[in-house]
Amino acid sequence: MNLTHGLRRAAQINRDAVATGFEGRYRTWGEVAERVARAAGGLRGLGAAEGERVAILSLNSDLYLEAYLAAAWAGAVIVPLNVRWSAVENRDALEDCRAKVLIVDRAFAELGAEIAKAFPGMALVYADAGEPPAGMTAWETLATASDPIPDAMRKAEDLAGIFYTGGTTGRSKGVMLSHGNLTANAFNALAEGLFGVDVTYLHAAPMFHLANGAAMFSLLLSGGSNRMIRAFTPDGVLQAIQDEKITDALLVPTMIQMLVDHPKVGDYDLGSLRRIAYGASPISEAVLDRAMKALPGVEFAQAYGQTELSPIATVLHWKEHIGEGRAKGRHRSAGRATLGCEVRIVDAEDNPLPVGEVGEICVRGDVVMMGYWERPKETADALKGGWMHTGDGGYLDEDGFVYVVDRVKDMIITGGENVYSVEVENALAQHPAVAQAAVIGIPHEHWGEQVHAVVYAAPGATAAEAELIEHCRALIAHYKCPRSIEIRSEPLPLSGAGKILKRDLRAPFWSDAGRNVS
Repeated sequence: MNLTHGLRRAAQINRDAVATGFEGRYRTWGEVAERVARAAGGLRGLGAAEGERVAILSLNSDLYLEAYLAAAWAGAVIVPLNVRWSAVENRDALEDCRAKVLIVDRAFAELGAEIAKAFPGMALVYADAGEPPAGMTAWETLATASDPIPDAMRKAEDLAGIFYTGGTTGRSKGVMLSHGNLTANAFNALAEGLFGVDVTYLHAAPMFHLANGAAMFSLLLSGGSNRMIRAFTPDGVLQAIQDEKITDALLVPTMIQMLVDHPKVGDYDLGSLRRIAYGASPISEAVLDRAMKALPGVEFAQAYGQTELSPIATVLHWKEHIGEGRAKGRHRSAGRATLGCEVRIVDAEDNPLPVGEVGEICVRGDVVMMGYWERPKETADALKGGWMHTGDGGYLDEDGFVYVVDRVKDMIITGGENVYSVEVENALAQHPAVAQAAVIGIPHEHWGEQVHAVVYAAPGATAAEAELIEHCRALIAHYKCPRSIEIRSEPLPLSGAGKILKRDLRAPFWSDAGRNVS
């Protein structure tokens, strides 16, 4: 199986059905298949031979989906870049993967052209309406004027995409996912009743993110229908649901909160909406209650996982959010292992733990990544014994429900985005006034967790909170930067091994929370 299988099938059995809709432009599966075969030929002409990398830096659109498919059809490897990253971070990813082609939309055309100066010979493609900027090839030219090529028919074990995620060493890691990984995840989601053929799905979560990809690849197999908005806004989502008769969407809890708390939510006709899947973090009971009240006909389902798992490991179905499931507290869990996955909890020596004991959550199955791009040691550490070690701490109950209670890795999840504390600490450490820095996640009602820094100023130096935050913004994505900084005049507490005791720094913020993550 490969990523283009669903396109070939949809073009055969559902050829005249609407495949994509974006800003008033609609295309059938037959039209998309024709455009993808031509665009793949165009990408080959720009240097994207089999196995070469094609990067994309763009907001959501129908052309984003075509880019995913055309890269796979050409036998190339897609590399979706994070639209919230800084220029420095995305340039680092391009250097790491050695992309042959960079696709940009109008929002990132100027930035893409600037970044590309560091990579002589890298082709630039403009995937948006209107004339392309100087030096760029229009996606529309690739998709309509290029000669179509046969599908490369990549095998299940072939690399399909490199998805960059935060790095525990301060540099982002490229997660390598095969065609088999991504199609296995799609089949698992379909088997769980998610994203079937009768779905009209709204791409409101960013399309570079694999949480949205879980739905996108499932829809490619099922032949469901896709609608896109460039980026999430409450009004944009509500309007799209009403106008496009959306049945399904995937949103992070922060987006759900913004949606149901919107003062005009009752002004829209949302009767078509049947299901909202959410991921990246558990939903609070308060937000879930408000969502159920504001959207009485909508079922909610949680998908827990990570990029390294393509990305779904467990699913918490709607029935566990209500009634007997809720009475048993299962709505606070991350659900049970999805079809095709196994979950276990291990101690620090990798020994399986019994029911109820907290350890590291590990997952096994066809969804587990190939490894980290050109990082054999980190790959070996993550995949010990053939199990993906998630870095999340949790436990299993007697019925196989997974409860996430802490993180083994120094990672913060804010608004559905992963932030590795070492990345932020490395940025802070480059300021001359900083002698020590520790970054932790603290509770935040809206974002789930907030990035908070504790800094020990160098003797004789002064540093204002605003100055340090602005310093970080020049080096890393804004969402990774501290929202608050405590500046201390004494060194930070250390363990016997000389490590900063982050658990002690976290304790005052989480003492009443019942668990150590949101």
